[in-house]
Amino acid sequence: MAIPTPKIEVGFDLTGSNIGPFLRLNDPVAGKLDSPDWTLGGTIFVDVTARVRNFSIQRGRSNDFDNYTSGQVSVEFNNHDRAFDPLYTESPYYGNIIPRREIRIYSDDIIQFSGFISDWNLSYLPNGDSVVSATANDTLGILAGQTLTGSTPPEEYSGERVNRILDSPDVAWSATSRDIETGGSLLGATSIPEDTNALNYLQTVTKSEPGDLFIAKNGHLTFRDRTKAPSSASLVEFGNGGIPFQSVGVVYGSENLYNEVVIARVGGGTAVATDTDSAGQYGIRNLTQTDLLFATDAQSVELALVYANRYSEPEYRFETLEIAIHDLVGTDVTNALNLELGSICKVTFTPNNIGAAIERFLEVIRIDHTVRLDTHYMTLGFQALDYASLVLDDTEFGKLDTYSLSW
Repeated sequence: MAIPTPKIEVGFDLTGSNIGPFLRLNDPVAGKLDSPDWTLGGTIFVDVTARVRNFSIQRGRSNDFDNYTSGQVSVEFNNHDRAFDPLYTESPYYGNIIPRREIRIYSDDIIQFSGFISDWNLSYLPNGDSVVSATANDTLGILAGQTLTGSTPPEEYSGERVNRILDSPDVAWSATSRDIETGGSLLGATSIPEDTNALNYLQTVTKSEPGDLFIAKNGHLTFRDRTKAPSSASLVEFGNGGIPFQSVGVVYGSENLYNEVVIARVGGGTAVATDTDSAGQYGIRNLTQTDLLFATDAQSVELALVYANRYSEPEYRFETLEIAIHDLVGTDVTNALNLELGSICKVTFTPNNIGAAIERFLEVIRIDHTVRLDTHYMTLGFQALDYASLVLDDTEFGKLDTYSLSW
């Protein structure tokens, strides 16, 4: 058994070097203008895997009500030949060891991260054991640095609002680098103040859905609406009869316990929903969300009631799962590496092999990787899927007494 084959590529502008397949005048092979194998210049992704010592990836969020944050990567390179030294003119990458270079990470040719390098941190030791640590983030950070011109969008669904913001001249997000669902919430024609932060606004749109907003492994900005429906066909199973795991972390408590919910929309009223039985047993646990973008007060009432019902009891949840990818074989490796934020999993576990097995259906909200020379550990974070929508004719999610007819 071994780790899945890693591949790390960095986008360098290597015009004029001997590394990239660039057009070279008067060269009998590389000088052919009509050849698809030689380019006039620009960015080319260079495989630097042979120089990598280890790397780690962190993507996702901690619980149901957190926003997804920008994914992060750290890669440690050997730098014995000063290839990653920005001052070494003989480096094949000279002039390219600068921030904002693209980076892509694969395992067994399955993409795991796409983003931009923010820092190169060099370390030199007297014995010559020199390393460079590159840190990178996905493109959610770009939105965090953009502001919107004041405007008043029309009444429209949340997915339409997301696309409107991405299409605006203030953001100008590529149409081919996004995956936006329609949305189930109608948003009002509420004005956007001048210099509103683009990411903060899109996160408010997401809370008003409520849905998910994140950067996918392939670098696409992704918006998932509340109508997402799980499917047994794409279900990945862990534990008894499924992919084996190293350890599981279980949470049973009040992290997501709310029995008094207050929802307010911009330009509208405030809705309050209370589960008195829960409040009497556990004390009042308040969740307040304001400045949502609903078109009507009825939507605020609906969301308050949904949350008060969904989160009024303590939750028993498999919070984290650690998998030793290097110990897996065959389709288990592929299925684990293909997981994405929002993927649906089934975890079956019998604590200490005592008593009946515990079975839970869960949604992936965090994916971490730690990869070294001969080990590859993957850690998944979950949120409960107890309130998934009913899916007709699905062998698992079509059970009328388990899943709801609406969100």
